[in-house]
Amino acid sequence: MAGPQPIGDPAPLDGSLPPKALETDSRTFHTYVHVPFCRVRCGYCDFNTYTSNELEGFAPSDFVKNLSSEIELSQRVLASSKRPMSTVFFGGGTPTQLPAKDLVDSLSALVQKFGIVPTAEVTTEANPDNVDFVYLEALKRGGFNRLSLGMQSAVPSVLATLERSHAPENVPFAVKAAKDAGLQVSVDLIYGAPGETMDDWKRTVDAAIALETDHISAYALIVEEGTKLARQIKSGQLAEPDEDLEADKYEYADQAFNSVGLNWYELSNWSRSVETRSAHNIAYWRGQDWWGFGPGAHSHVGGVRWWNVKHPTAYAGRLSQGHSPAAGRETIDHDTGLTERILLELRLVEGLDAQVVKDLNPEAQRAIADQIAAGNIDGGEAIRGRLVLTLKGRLLADGVVRMLVG
Repeated sequence: MAGPQPIGDPAPLDGSLPPKALETDSRTFHTYVHVPFCRVRCGYCDFNTYTSNELEGFAPSDFVKNLSSEIELSQRVLASSKRPMSTVFFGGGTPTQLPAKDLVDSLSALVQKFGIVPTAEVTTEANPDNVDFVYLEALKRGGFNRLSLGMQSAVPSVLATLERSHAPENVPFAVKAAKDAGLQVSVDLIYGAPGETMDDWKRTVDAAIALETDHISAYALIVEEGTKLARQIKSGQLAEPDEDLEADKYEYADQAFNSVGLNWYELSNWSRSVETRSAHNIAYWRGQDWWGFGPGAHSHVGGVRWWNVKHPTAYAGRLSQGHSPAAGRETIDHDTGLTERILLELRLVEGLDAQVVKDLNPEAQRAIADQIAAGNIDGGEAIRGRLVLTLKGRLLADGVVRMLVG
């Protein structure tokens, strides 16, 4: 299960938002649905997930009913700023632990209450071992158009270290089934697992490229406190990830993806075209509005951020009383908003308007010049007012952000 939640202000029981937050301007609206069920928990996972023996009487079959209650509440809260959904994303956990009908019914409930733009991207995450053509075709008929598949690695020993349950040979079958069903497909990879060699990573990258998907995400493994993996590393059972080797793996992946027409558009994401980028994730990085539904989900509307209670039983209990499931919230102040823009927008290939840094940091000119001199920011783009990371800068992105924020 995930670590502790943020410390924030109490959230009103009716879920109401300040009038200013409902002044939408040009912000688009997006929805995230958190399905917290997993067959097993991977050793590295810090997400808000539950196996069947941890649900304490909560029936996954009740998920749609409880979700519908939160959708009703969200419609009341957003009545004065109702906008159609531009993207929908089902994450987890493993959304495909639920029957396809439950996912389709959940999507239908959202569409009925909010509407959806004709070009909306509708995604679900999935594991390779619990989807097939029949399941995915049902999703496609029900309005889904994109699948994000958790491949992680093509090497059995790496999957074993991560405690992933699927076999590598299942991945091509799942990708083919998704394509045959008419879904756009992305695969997710993780690099830096203890014991993973460069040859292991090259094998994974080559296998991912061979799938001929239009999108690949590749994330460096983060060892989260409280996970089984963290305990194994602390006890000496497993070695800590090697940061220098992780950098080499990133550079290899970037070069390999570029060679087949997959170009980076965000630090950990590569796509064949603008059209096949993850529109939902871009909405996060651009600070748009989204409502996160489900246990532990986070939301952001008009500079107010809140998060739901984590356990499915507590979530259902709040809703059954007619209350918001929000556990707490915070209002983002001016400087925090600018800091978050730097942190998020600098990750994108288009970079960040330099004025954002100048509005926050009195020493912005010097900080920007230092990062150009260090080879972390593209000097030509900076002259045109955009701060765009170089390949070296991408490898050092967190440090670049700290220097720019001041």
